[in-house]
This record gives sequence, C-alpha cells and structure tokens, in this order.
Amino acid sequence: MSSPAPPPPDPPFISMHTAVVLLTAIVVGLVIGGLTFLSDFSVPGAVLAGLGAGGLSVPVLRSLIR
Repeated sequence: MSSPAPPPPDPPFISMHTAVVLLTAIVVGLVIGGLTFLSDFSVPGAVLAGLGAGGLSVPVLRSLIR
C-alpha cells in the first residue's frame, strides 16, 4: 500500500522579481527622502520627494532588473 501524495506547495505570495523591485524602490525613496531632509530640513518636502522617487523608480527598475 502506498501512502497518499502530499499536496503541492502553495505558490509564493509575490515573485522574487517583484520583491527585489519593490525593496529597491523603498531604498531609493528612503535615500532621496533622507538627502532632501538633510538639504532643507523640511519633513513634508522630504516625504514627498521620497514617495515621488520611490514611485517613479518602480517602472524603471522593473525594466532594468530581469
């Protein structure tokens, strides 16, 4: 008698490519936000610059990282 086959593993929540692109975009946003804060000591301006840089880097990173 053979034992029943184990169920197939669940697929990953997100692919490795997506994880690398999003983590790199977060790092880019944090660096740009930090540099912006150090240049003019404005928290709202730094947050906007970091969010803008992170958001705009996603399509570029998606095409560069394969």
